[in-house]
Amino acid sequence: MKDYIRVIGGGLAGTEAAYQIAKRGIKVKLYEMKPSVFSPAHSNKNLAEIVCSNSFKSNSITNACGLLKEELRRLDSLLIKCADQTSVPAGQALAVDRDKFSKLVTEEIEKLENVEIIRKEFSDSIEKEDSITIIATGPLTSEKMEKQILKLTGEDKLYFYDAAAPIVTKDSINMNIAFYGDRYGKEGDSSYINLPFTKEEYLNFYNELINAEVVNLHEFEKREIFEWCMPIEVMAKRGEDTIRFGPLKPVGFTDPRTAKRPYAIVQLRQDNEEGTLYNLVGFQTNLKFGEQKRVFSMIPGLENAEFIRYGVMHRNTYINSPILLNSTFNLKNNKNVFFAGQITGVEGYVESIAAGLCAGINASNLYTNNSLISFPEETVIGALAKYISSPNKKFQPMNANFGILPPLQEKIKDKQERYKKMADRSLGNINLDNI
Repeated sequence: MKDYIRVIGGGLAGTEAAYQIAKRGIKVKLYEMKPSVFSPAHSNKNLAEIVCSNSFKSNSITNACGLLKEELRRLDSLLIKCADQTSVPAGQALAVDRDKFSKLVTEEIEKLENVEIIRKEFSDSIEKEDSITIIATGPLTSEKMEKQILKLTGEDKLYFYDAAAPIVTKDSINMNIAFYGDRYGKEGDSSYINLPFTKEEYLNFYNELINAEVVNLHEFEKREIFEWCMPIEVMAKRGEDTIRFGPLKPVGFTDPRTAKRPYAIVQLRQDNEEGTLYNLVGFQTNLKFGEQKRVFSMIPGLENAEFIRYGVMHRNTYINSPILLNSTFNLKNNKNVFFAGQITGVEGYVESIAAGLCAGINASNLYTNNSLISFPEETVIGALAKYISSPNKKFQPMNANFGILPPLQEKIKDKQERYKKMADRSLGNINLDNI
């Protein structure tokens, strides 16, 4: 075994992983292809470059991403520490000066005696060398690395998506309007929840949908939008009845309240094993998040819906983690290779940092012959690790949210009180002595 651990990718996950390894007294070779090679979305030479929003989301522990940040603070995350130090006013959210943030992360990594930063695209064979490796190449992984990853995983493709549908919590769906069942009377099927429209409700919804604000895409993303994953708002603009004869087709359904066929219907499909999350079938979208909340809440039964993930549309590259990865972030068929960050199917800045921290800790433990760690599923870190490594035929990237944590034993109606208790339980399970 080589006397160092390789980390491929100097983004949020890779730099966090490198820090976690180096602080444990282990040498790290950190490969970052910038500035010799830039992806279509990157532009500066620093590590941990932020290319989209400068927000790390809420700091409140009654918000799942805020709770995840607090877990990471308690686990000595370098990147959350840097984010705190470069924060700008943003109310309850943690937002950063993006240039100062990436500059500070770069400076902190460069200070570490155990870290050698190699500024070139990784071109060696991952399997050829007898060393522990963390792959943290992100959603814009280069073509060379894609080929290596395909060979490593035995898959014939990486999982690209251009548009993904929003997800809501089951508890927030109005079941006085909604009903279970598949087409043609299969009411016993609880994997689908159906939301029926009257004609008036549908037309009001339709007009708001086609006039809602959308997110501007990068040119390289626009080229990769395919007919099969067309955003719902683009499809709707083709004509008033287009989506009513497509994803909102009411054929085979009877509204129990009226005993008649609805004018249109939205189906929600179960999204996790526990049945606490449901996604809006066919609602891949490029609408701005605020517009999604406003417009999709007009769907009968979703007037008080809790959206735990909004629809997104961008180029992404991620592995089929439920088949390939353990909850410790290493490959099931090659324990020396770990993955970290968005390539594992976690979605978001803080989530990527969390994956890097987990992979870094476990790569270090493997190097020193210590036991690998799976964080408790009552923590957001543990719940995300479990989500990406559990069987899921419809696997898509996931943000931190309370819907993936096990429910409390007691029923608490007030959402904030419920989340506070879940947060207290989570933080009580973060034990530094075991790490």
